[in-house]
Amino acid sequence: MAKTIYLSFDVEDWFQVENLREMFPLDSWEKCELRIEKNVEKILTLLGKYGVKATFFVLGWIAERQPDIVKEIYNDGHEIASHGYSHIINYNLSREEIFNDIEKSKKILEKIIGKAICGYRAPNFSITENVIDALVENGFLYDSSYHPFSKNSRYGKIENSDIKPFRLKKSLIEIPLSVYKKGKCELPIAGGGYFRLYPYSFYKALLKRYLMENDSLVLYFHPWEFDPEQPKVKNIKFLYRFRHYVGLSKTFEKLERILIYFLKENFTFGLFREITLE
Repeated sequence: MAKTIYLSFDVEDWFQVENLREMFPLDSWEKCELRIEKNVEKILTLLGKYGVKATFFVLGWIAERQPDIVKEIYNDGHEIASHGYSHIINYNLSREEIFNDIEKSKKILEKIIGKAICGYRAPNFSITENVIDALVENGFLYDSSYHPFSKNSRYGKIENSDIKPFRLKKSLIEIPLSVYKKGKCELPIAGGGYFRLYPYSFYKALLKRYLMENDSLVLYFHPWEFDPEQPKVKNIKFLYRFRHYVGLSKTFEKLERILIYFLKENFTFGLFREITLE
């Protein structure tokens, strides 16, 4: 059976990540330098070069201020999905705040592209029962907020620990991020900081092993990860600083090499909205 790669990008800017939250709370964002446009352009150029389509989970706050970015992504044939509005971890919000955040983002994105969106990914993979209820109420068809890597305390937990798509509710499918598991070994391979930290040869070997046992692979990246020139914030915890800045100078090159590898292996690329359960 052919292997399918589901490539995704969480569209947020450098100052909106959780590791920098202490320095850049929500009410400070208007004063920050927006670098999202040129980084998204870099990604779109790379994908266009190889004829690859991806799913973009766009933050409502960004879409509200940079609607042309959303339009360009959509017009290039990629899928637009929601990353919420404010990028606040969902278990730090009330049920009402979660519903409002998800509904607001969905309306903003749909107004821009003139079409209903059906997918959502929570900030920092903070899936909760309230999130699931809000997605069902707002007519979403899939969620991709479950990261089954048990060692990260920020990630939300749900009862099902599978790495393959499964049904959350009657109308809602969960599309988990990919994690390599073998016995007691558990290694995150879906992207983000893990992708930037691993040497390329090691990462490629993990993907090969994973795809020997699985028919699909779910990956995620952020536009700011392709921006080694972004401002350097020093007054934060060492671990936060390391997690944010490690490997930035090589992210673009590594992703291009991975895309070339996938294409040479004749793997196909799919959009998240195309995933269905038999």
